[in-house]
Amino acid sequence: MRQHVRWRTHMAQIRPFYPVRCNSSPGVIEILAVLGTGFICNNKFELELVQSHGIPCEDIIYSGVCKQAAQIKYAAKTGIDLLVCDNETELRKISRSHPKAKLLLQVSAEASIQDTELSMSFGCSLKDCRHLLESAKELGLQVVGVRSFISHECKGLHVYTNTIFDARCIFDMAEEIGFKMKILDIGGGFSGSDTELELISREVMSMVDQYFPSVSGVTVIAEPGSYFVSSALTLAVNIISKQIVVQDCQDQPQDDPSHSDEREFQYYMNEGVYGCFACKLTEMVITAPNVQTNTCSKGPVFSSSLWGPSGDDLDLVMEHCLLPELNIGDWLMFSHAGAYSVGHPFCTSDSSTPAVFYVVSSRDWYDMQDLAITQEATLKNFSLVPYFFSGCLTDAALSIPA
Repeated sequence: MRQHVRWRTHMAQIRPFYPVRCNSSPGVIEILAVLGTGFICNNKFELELVQSHGIPCEDIIYSGVCKQAAQIKYAAKTGIDLLVCDNETELRKISRSHPKAKLLLQVSAEASIQDTELSMSFGCSLKDCRHLLESAKELGLQVVGVRSFISHECKGLHVYTNTIFDARCIFDMAEEIGFKMKILDIGGGFSGSDTELELISREVMSMVDQYFPSVSGVTVIAEPGSYFVSSALTLAVNIISKQIVVQDCQDQPQDDPSHSDEREFQYYMNEGVYGCFACKLTEMVITAPNVQTNTCSKGPVFSSSLWGPSGDDLDLVMEHCLLPELNIGDWLMFSHAGAYSVGHPFCTSDSSTPAVFYVVSSRDWYDMQDLAITQEATLKNFSLVPYFFSGCLTDAALSIPA
């Protein structure tokens, strides 16, 4: 809720659309729905989840890169018309399964950046846009806007300014071909700082006023995902096993260590990169945890590594951090764990998803109701009360004061 207020303060002219894949827990979806946020969905599961909260179809964008024909038909059947497309194969698939779709042409913000590996880049390049627009015209499809794909590697204000400049070129191409486009999606990549939001707002709105003045009727949207949820959740994990590694000064393992050898610890937790730490696979930074233990926390600290439960060599959550010696059963608390940690686990040893406990202060609860009223929303349909968050826990209950 606080992040929403900050967004409205600095980015009031840009409507947020939340990427559901970032965190699909019910509390997050319902809070953002009440606050008037739109939603970006990648698959049928996410479409059904958002629709179950009564979100209007016009506030949902189906953005899967490689969409299944059956799921495109589902979108057509349920009235979800806004679809993202970035290649001719998808155009033809959509024309067969959802001929009345309204398309957003996805353009990669990386395509114009030198020394960037594009093997995993999503979105077409600027030079490919005319061909795709012409193909859409031949297929009888309607293109209504541009969506910029901004990856984690793309940083700096110039990314957004370049995006708007390129979008203006694409809008002009589309007008020549016969399309009247009205949506500009500047993408994601927002951090949680007020300073950054203020700078982006100043730069973006200056460019928007220049290239897309209000008389043009173009709606500007953005996709803040981690911005909304990262700081909202704290993840609690349990130490399930540990191993002592002793090395000499040449970093060679020793079977018979001496007192002068430095000890290192490998800790195994009940969550790893195939579950709540899936963000590690996207190269997101995981901050060092806080230790919750009954032992003295003022003792010596040791070089430690944190591993998931799978035993896989890739299941390394944190390679090096300084921690006191922990015991099996101790808890580690990871703050800023709300992004890419809940709702889409790959596989976990004994549970498909961690339990989530929602906590809100009385002041925030009443402020939220006031905010909802001002936006002509209501809290009466909430299925979980109270709402705004505080922790997601695995395998054991943790007492959190309300």
